[in-house]
Amino acid sequence: MSSKITVPLGHDELVIRQRWEVASIANDILIAIWFVAGSVLFFDESTSTVGTWLFLLGSVQLLIRPAIRLSRRIHLRRVQPQRSPESSEDY
Repeated sequence: MSSKITVPLGHDELVIRQRWEVASIANDILIAIWFVAGSVLFFDESTSTVGTWLFLLGSVQLLIRPAIRLSRRIHLRRVQPQRSPESSEDY
């Protein structure tokens, strides 16, 4: 069973989507690292301040997540040709 993926704008759109996807994945990995490290450091009172800062850093990166998605949408809107309203896709 083979399924075909149609990329309406060709190679450029595919590369743009991949770059934004990589940025999003890297951000998610960093969020996880900050929260896991913060959790571990929070176990000991002497390192709880550093843990708190890592929680704050992870929280700030949670704000970056929608900014990445919004930037991706704006970038794709600039690159994509005008489409008719009936061909609205989630991009």
